[in-house]
Order: sequence, then C-alpha cells, then structure tokens
Amino acid sequence: MPDYSVEELVRLEQRIDELLRQHEQLREENRLLREAQERLHAERASLKEQNEMARSQIESMISRLKAMEQ
Repeated sequence: MPDYSVEELVRLEQRIDELLRQHEQLREENRLLREAQERLHAERASLKEQNEMARSQIESMISRLKAMEQ
C-alpha cells in the first residue's frame, strides 16, 4: 500500500464526502425531474383527450349546420 500523508487522506476523505453529497443531490434532482415528466405526460394525455372531444363536437356541429342548409 502506498504511503499517504495524513493531509492527503483528509483531502481524499473530504473529496469523497463531497462526491457523496453531489450524488445525493443529483439523485433528488433526478427524482423531481421524473415526477415533473410524469405530470407533463399526464397533462399532455388530458389535453389530447380534450382536443379530440372538441374536434368531435365541432364536426358534429358542422354536420348539423350542413343538414340545416339542405
């Protein structure tokens, strides 16, 4: 095993601690981003459904208007 000075070991320990903090921070950020992504997917699905309902209603109105013209 190589000879490490106490200062080098302390710096290494501090660096490891910092990396562990960054890792935990990134894990939390990733979790929050995944939750936001899930919400956006659900919102998108809801908006697509609303759009389809509106399209159907408009097509129905157009059909009724055409029927009234004849």
